[in-house]
Amino acid sequence: MIIITTPTGAIGSQVLHQLLTDSSATSEAIRVIVRDPDSLAPSVRDRVEVVTGSHGDRAVVERAFAGADAVFWLVPPDPHAATLEEAYSGFSRAAVEAFTAHGISHVVGVSALGRGTPQATRAGLVTASLAMDDLISRSGVAYRALACASFMDNLLRQLPSIRDHGSVTDTLDPDRRWPAVATRDIATTAAGLLLDRDWTGSSAIPVVGPEDLSPTEMAAIMSEVLGRPIRYQQRTLEAYAESLAGFGLGSAFVEGMVDMMRAKDSGLDAGPHRDSTAPGATAFRTWCEIVLKPAVAA
Repeated sequence: MIIITTPTGAIGSQVLHQLLTDSSATSEAIRVIVRDPDSLAPSVRDRVEVVTGSHGDRAVVERAFAGADAVFWLVPPDPHAATLEEAYSGFSRAAVEAFTAHGISHVVGVSALGRGTPQATRAGLVTASLAMDDLISRSGVAYRALACASFMDNLLRQLPSIRDHGSVTDTLDPDRRWPAVATRDIATTAAGLLLDRDWTGSSAIPVVGPEDLSPTEMAAIMSEVLGRPIRYQQRTLEAYAESLAGFGLGSAFVEGMVDMMRAKDSGLDAGPHRDSTAPGATAFRTWCEIVLKPAVAA
C-alpha cells in the first residue's frame, strides 16, 4: 500500500494520477490523506482509500499509516507558522514517529537543491526543508529526498501579468543562469520510486530540467512560444518582501522567502546535479508549449 499526501496539490495530484494510470501499479492499494474528500474527483475517490484530515495531525497519520508500505511526503506551505522549523520539521514530527511505529519501509519526500553549498545554512524555506530531510533520515526509514529546482509552474501565478502586460517579475539577476523543473517531472520521479522500491538508505535525488536558463532567456522563449513579447523585470528583495507582507503572510514566512531568493541569486542551486538529472525531464520550451500557452489562452 502506498500513502499519498497532498493528493489535490500541484504535485501530489500528479503523483496520484500517475499511480492510478500506471499498469505496473495494479498490485498496489492507494490511500490518500486529504482535508476535504469532496475535493477529489469522483473517479479518483472511487479508486482510493481516503483518510480525512491533515497529515501533520498525529491521530490522522496513525490511522493512515496502518498497514502501509510507502509514503509520498510533501509538507504544504504554512505562511502563518511562527517559525520555519515549526512549518517543516514540526509539521513532520508526528509522521516521522509513525513511520517507525507502523513499519513504513520507504518514504519519498519533496525537498530542494542546495545541500552542501555555502548558502544552504541561510536559505529560508530551503534550509528548513533540508532540516526536515535530516529528521526523516534519522528515523531509519529508506528515504529519497527529491532535491527540486525552482518550479517552472510557479510562473502560472503570474498569468494576469503575462497575458495583460507581457511581463514577468522576480528577484533574480536577469543574466544569471539557474535550473528549473516542471512539476510533472517531480511527480514522475516520485511515482517511479514509490512503485519500484528496490532501494535502501537515505539520499537526495536532484530533479531539474535539462538546461539552465537566465530569466532573460526564459522570457525570450516565452515570447517565441506565445507569439507576443514578454519582458523580464527584476525587483528588489525589499519590494518582494513588501508584496508578500501585503498578502497577509506571516513574518517568518516572508523572511524565509526573502532569504531563499537571496541564496538562489548567490548560487544556492548551482551545485553538481546534472549527473543525476531526472530522466525525461521537460525542457522549458516544452513546458511553455504544453502548460503555459494553453493557460494563457484559457
